[in-house]
Amino acid sequence: MSRGFVKEGDQEETPIIPPRAALPGGVTNYVTPTGMELLQAERKQLETERSTLPTVNEQQRRVELAVINGKLDLLMERIASARILDPLKQPKDEVRFGATVTYKISSAPKPQTFQIVGVDEANIANRKIAFVAPIASALTGHKVGELVPFKLDGEQRMLEILNIEYK
Repeated sequence: MSRGFVKEGDQEETPIIPPRAALPGGVTNYVTPTGMELLQAERKQLETERSTLPTVNEQQRRVELAVINGKLDLLMERIASARILDPLKQPKDEVRFGATVTYKISSAPKPQTFQIVGVDEANIANRKIAFVAPIASALTGHKVGELVPFKLDGEQRMLEILNIEYK
């Protein structure tokens, strides 16, 4: 039937599914063991939401179900592509995936600390940044005491690596 013969109220808009954290094309989806646990917990939560959707308003239920299924599809793709790297198995003397790095920017008054994690686990408030972030890429492969050039706010700065830990 032509859309011209459908009541306006019967037409449903396609729900917008929010994208997952950006992972550049061709880049391996590295995750920490904790990151994989978080992805699996998110999957379980979405599956629970899907199975407990109220059935009062059928149109609203269909839209909510489409959103949940869309999120689950994206999540399952991310889980399927995940490659777990255990931080405890990384070389202890250089910055690699999973490292907790303390560094000082030449112009900053105090050091900063963050952990390099997968894109889905990254959370700046928890001092976790994605391994694809420019600062993580710049520090990767370097050792304590090294000065690493890094462009920040259009200026070349030096990052001094003060400590590397794997937890």
